[in-house]
Amino acid sequence: MHEPVRWGILGAARIARTEVGPAIHAARGATLAALATTRPEAAAPFAALAPGLRVHAGYDALLADPQVDAVYIPLPNHLHVEWTLRAIDAGKHVLCEKPIALDAAQIDRLIAARDASGLVVAEAFMVTHHPQWALVRDLLAGGAIGALRHVDGCFTYNNTDPGNIRNRAETGGGGLRDIGVYPCLTTRFVTGAEPERLRADLQLAGGVDTFARVWADFPDFTMAFYCGMRQARRQHMLFHGTDGVIALSAPFNARVYGDTRVHWTGADGIAHSRRFNGIDQYALMIEGFGAAVRGAAAFNCPLEFSRGNQAMIDAVFAAANGAAR
Repeated sequence: MHEPVRWGILGAARIARTEVGPAIHAARGATLAALATTRPEAAAPFAALAPGLRVHAGYDALLADPQVDAVYIPLPNHLHVEWTLRAIDAGKHVLCEKPIALDAAQIDRLIAARDASGLVVAEAFMVTHHPQWALVRDLLAGGAIGALRHVDGCFTYNNTDPGNIRNRAETGGGGLRDIGVYPCLTTRFVTGAEPERLRADLQLAGGVDTFARVWADFPDFTMAFYCGMRQARRQHMLFHGTDGVIALSAPFNARVYGDTRVHWTGADGIAHSRRFNGIDQYALMIEGFGAAVRGAAAFNCPLEFSRGNQAMIDAVFAAANGAAR
């Protein structure tokens, strides 16, 4: 029987409070041991989950805690690389919120630091751990809809708060880095393919992209998606093949967005549907990370895969350069 991975969280961000903190508490082989925050009121929800929680007043103090094995970093985007490197230097395994970096070259630094340390360092893309995406990958590989020809996707919400970090250029905000990463990531995850050519159109406000339309050409199929921070909440992914279609009703925020269902129809014309309600993809991510820490299994979203996704986002920004308005 392995000892549980003892987790510390750098900062009391909302996603740590509502999703990842509870996931650490719920996951097998994990325990929430420490939190770094200067606000006692922010620590209260975490302490309610883990009564023995140690609360540190600074991030460095948490990294120096010998009773912490791994850290989760939910800080603003522009701080991710710095604190991931600091955590590695402190000898901690690291799971960092997306985007782990603001460009692909920064991930090269993280890969080098990971390799030199022997630690597990990864980006917290919870979707790769949800069984609905394993099903889609298997359906595509098995030819359930024939040859894939096109992918459609969208991810939107409405956030007009000027103080929110997603609306601030200096904190690495913008819709592409926050939600546009998901259509890119999941398409690459289930197909194993990388885009060869990209076109994009961005709408900007305050120096961040509030709406993006992206067209991508992969070797054997095309893709189109949009993402935005000024529309009603919506998310959808569709894979269109020569013989059928696969559609996901809650592809990214499974469990909290609504009915989580994969629906597909193949050449036989029979409609198939599989529901995945009640599955905590964050807890599965924590369990997968723990297995990697123990050497029992490879983490299914390594930094090399994250680098490919960041390269795609970098290419979207480059393709839209001069076309943004």
